[in-house]
Amino acid sequence: MEADITGTMEDKAEIPENPLEPYIESIRQQLEDQDPVFVIGVLVALAAVIITCVFLKYFLTSKTVRSAVLLVGLCDAGKTLLFSRLLSGKFKRTQTSITDSSAPYKVKHDRGTIWTLIDLPGHDSLRPQYLEKFKSAARAIVFVVDSAIFQKEVRDVAEFLYVLLTDTVICRNAPTLLMACNKQDITMAKSAKLIQQQLEKELNTLRVTRSAALSSQDGTAGGSLYLGKKGKDFEFSQLPMKVEFIECSARGTKGEEGDADIQSLESSLAKL
Repeated sequence: MEADITGTMEDKAEIPENPLEPYIESIRQQLEDQDPVFVIGVLVALAAVIITCVFLKYFLTSKTVRSAVLLVGLCDAGKTLLFSRLLSGKFKRTQTSITDSSAPYKVKHDRGTIWTLIDLPGHDSLRPQYLEKFKSAARAIVFVVDSAIFQKEVRDVAEFLYVLLTDTVICRNAPTLLMACNKQDITMAKSAKLIQQQLEKELNTLRVTRSAALSSQDGTAGGSLYLGKKGKDFEFSQLPMKVEFIECSARGTKGEEGDADIQSLESSLAKL
């Protein structure tokens, strides 16, 4: 019996503690046989590849992907004329857009920052697909409002805004939201302050009706994010992104021959 036990213990002693040890030893031996200069070169090359991959990932996600300024809004709000004014300063006769337009935009009073300015169609049947296409790239969203007929369009403007502000991608990226209250050259135009107040009231109402509709469908609030803070009336200050209301006029007070009144918008774009 003692002999059996002794034999078993000896057999166990012959088993290597680490089954990978022979392979590790073989690799170590091969490295020792190599020229040190060659080994150092391989390590440096591997380090360079890793650093390059990390740098490219950071550059693509932080710089290239979110370099767009989106011009959005309802039809006839003046987006396309504003697009032209920002790019060239010139007046241009426009018509309702049915596709997107994009061009490099050099920031005013800056040392060379360039964003991609993208004008998105305003028709309600086209907005969703173009928003889906470009929302991930947005560094800023310029929401153009027709201040002259705002009172008639307040509901439609609020509904479009609600879609933007409860979108998971937009909320996660938190691009700057610039509310461009356009057509201030028209006598009946509403002020930026009044437009803000009216939209906050309308969005507060929409939040209640939309949440109730989603809850009645499946007993939950659905997949969209909650707008603002629960238990409080909605205010733009509750949003995760910076929001600024700006008065402007793409047409300008002197019509086609004059300059646009967009200095406030250009100043805000320079701060992105």
